[in-house]
Amino acid sequence: MNSLRRGCPAATLPSTWPERTSSTLSEAYYQPSPTAEYDEDSPGGDFDFFSNLVTKWEAAARLPGDSTRQVVVRSGVVLGRGGGAIGHMLLPFRLGLGGPIGSGHQFFPWIHIRDLVGILAHAVEASHVQGVLNGVAPASTTTNAEFAQALGAALGRPAFIPLPSTVVQAVFGRERAIMLLEGQKVVPRRTLASGYQYSFPELGAALKEVVA
Repeated sequence: MNSLRRGCPAATLPSTWPERTSSTLSEAYYQPSPTAEYDEDSPGGDFDFFSNLVTKWEAAARLPGDSTRQVVVRSGVVLGRGGGAIGHMLLPFRLGLGGPIGSGHQFFPWIHIRDLVGILAHAVEASHVQGVLNGVAPASTTTNAEFAQALGAALGRPAFIPLPSTVVQAVFGRERAIMLLEGQKVVPRRTLASGYQYSFPELGAALKEVVA
């Protein structure tokens, strides 16, 4: 869990009203589903080990009382240069060996690292923001197969060789494999309503910047 805590600027919040912002994983909190759509008010955090872990993280970051403005950002898969999810994918995709994971039909909530940082900064600086924000891109209908095709296109390489679910389970174990093989459609309804303006709302542009 990434946690950012600082005193409030006098121009934004009273000195007696500090703020706390923390980040957890939306892909672990919301239950995988091929049909359900999850926003910040949707239930979750109680169906397996990782969802319960996220619930405990969020509870540990929460301060008692009403004197602190608190924001939790639930992030999707973070796309950025120099590591993270893309770091593990680039080599096989550059070699033309990339493709969808499992069926490829599962939703793939993602966000560019610049937008994740932007949402955290927005949460700290905007005094009206409070509660949960989904740190995912607005293009929430992206499936894993569509993500693989977009990454292949950004690299100028084909991306049609699937990674079988049995291999994913063998490499990552059953619990972690679920996070890759079963996705969820997560929408940033409250994030958008709070006034945050995305730098990379579309997948193609985000991936082109990451692999450039």
